[in-house]
Amino acid sequence: MSRPADDQAWLPFEEFLASGAQAPKAPSTPVAPSESQAATDRTLPRILLVGELTRHIRDALRDAPKLRDLWVEGEVGQVSISSAGHCYFTLKDERAQVRCMIFRDDRMAIPFQPRTGVRLVAHGRVDVFEAQGVYQLYVDTLQPAGFGDLALRFEALKAQLTTEGLFDSSRKRPLPAWPQTIGICTSLSGAVLHDMRKVLARRWPSVRVLVSACQVQGPGAPESVVAALRRMARWTDAATGRAADVVILARGGGSMEDLWAFNEEVVVRAVAAFPVPIVVGVGHETDVTLAEFAADVRAATPSVAAELCVPSRVDLGARLHTLDGRLANAANRSLTGARGELDAERRALEAFRPSAYLAAERERVGLLLDRATRAVSARLEVDGGRLQRLDDRLPMILQGRLARARTDLARSTSTLGALSPFATLDRGYAIVRDPTGAIVRDAGSVRVGDPLDVRLARGALDVRVERVPDSAP
Repeated sequence: MSRPADDQAWLPFEEFLASGAQAPKAPSTPVAPSESQAATDRTLPRILLVGELTRHIRDALRDAPKLRDLWVEGEVGQVSISSAGHCYFTLKDERAQVRCMIFRDDRMAIPFQPRTGVRLVAHGRVDVFEAQGVYQLYVDTLQPAGFGDLALRFEALKAQLTTEGLFDSSRKRPLPAWPQTIGICTSLSGAVLHDMRKVLARRWPSVRVLVSACQVQGPGAPESVVAALRRMARWTDAATGRAADVVILARGGGSMEDLWAFNEEVVVRAVAAFPVPIVVGVGHETDVTLAEFAADVRAATPSVAAELCVPSRVDLGARLHTLDGRLANAANRSLTGARGELDAERRALEAFRPSAYLAAERERVGLLLDRATRAVSARLEVDGGRLQRLDDRLPMILQGRLARARTDLARSTSTLGALSPFATLDRGYAIVRDPTGAIVRDAGSVRVGDPLDVRLARGALDVRVERVPDSAP
């Protein structure tokens, strides 16, 4: 094989190593670069490490909004599940394929798993797995292929509102057992309202029905439904002030486009925030809307919604009839038992012959009464004699006790008089008090001009000090 004259310029790397050639050495002494060399250095590209390149690609992908939230349709290739529970598969078409990955938590929330050969629509974001230098679609939702735009919007909004907790079972309220007033939000045209009123009249004719009309299809329908719900929420009975006990939001069947107003976010949030229990029955049994998920009770059809809201008078009558029979049977059993016990007591009394027994007891009571009468009379005679003797002695006893009492009183009076301060006052002494009421015992405790109160044996004097001697006599 012939080579160009400058064969050494493209010598293969393996031959270059085998020849023992060496790369040219740098000069031993530094040489100042020329202007041409400096210009060449400025034009040389910057060499990146592999990790740096991968990060640049990762950042470019993350900065692309269209790659952060997208739906991709394709046929599922090989599927594998890691020990951590993550799912790896590929989506492909006739032109290309993309690696996909579902984290374990997202995989557990998806109602079905990808299988090889199945055509799916995946929702997720594109990102780079730096360790292997590959880009992947990180999937959070899967749908069977063939879904239109409305179906994708349905699933996206459903996932968002589920995350917010609007569909949690803990938010559901029980329906009242005996509603007095039922509100209905639906269109005035069509058979839905007529069918529901027939059901209510048949099952519970005493219930009061209120209707808040709304548009249930087409442009402006979501706003009309929300307005009807708000009118119903504001209504109160003029006499009692009570709101409706339960409200039904309903419409007949139709395509997904026809029912779409009940999938709009404003309607779903209005249903979830409604102040009283609400039942949503939209379309046929196979139709599903997000408003039904947010309701306290989902009904398969509008007529079923009406049935769920009121009891059946036929069923109630049958139950009352059953309870009436059970009550009659229980009463008969109770009366039969009581009648048997009464007959047994009657037989027992007849065996003891109570008339003869009562006659004997009456005679015995009479004898005891005679004995008691004689005993009381004898005791009264004895006590009467004693009372007569005591009555004769009582004046002498009282006179003696009165004489002793007078003597004791005179002696106590004499002793008390001798100890009384008034006796001392009778001998010419006086009691002197200062304005505070304290007794003055020391002349040094008063000053000239002080008022004093002087208590004598008979009467008192108000005096004022005119002179205080140096010492008491």
